[in-house]
Amino acid sequence: MISRKTKTKKDDDIKAFLGKGAEFEGKLVLTGTVRIEGNFKGEVLGNGTLIIGDGSLVEANIDVDNILIFGEVKGSLTIKEKTEITSQGRLMGPLITATLIIHEGGIFDGDCQMTKTGDS
Repeated sequence: MISRKTKTKKDDDIKAFLGKGAEFEGKLVLTGTVRIEGNFKGEVLGNGTLIIGDGSLVEANIDVDNILIFGEVKGSLTIKEKTEITSQGRLMGPLITATLIIHEGGIFDGDCQMTKTGDS
């Protein structure tokens, strides 16, 4: 007899995914974690985490809780909690954030204003 276990979803489970080769233009409102692997142009806002995948290009004004950048982001960012740019990540534009982490090799070209967590 095979036993079935009910899995509970965590808040950090990916809620939406834009795959490599896909392009989208518009407004994205998120709750939870969203990963972009393709190209996106427009506006992103909401509560949760935005992950920008390696090789992706995002040209947008972004207002979310957290962002993790493996690809390239161009735009104005307001990040309530943590901004993390990985070693292959690139961020071009003004940034307001509580915490900024840039790994060796990561690129940030813009102005940064640091705030207390949740004050942005």
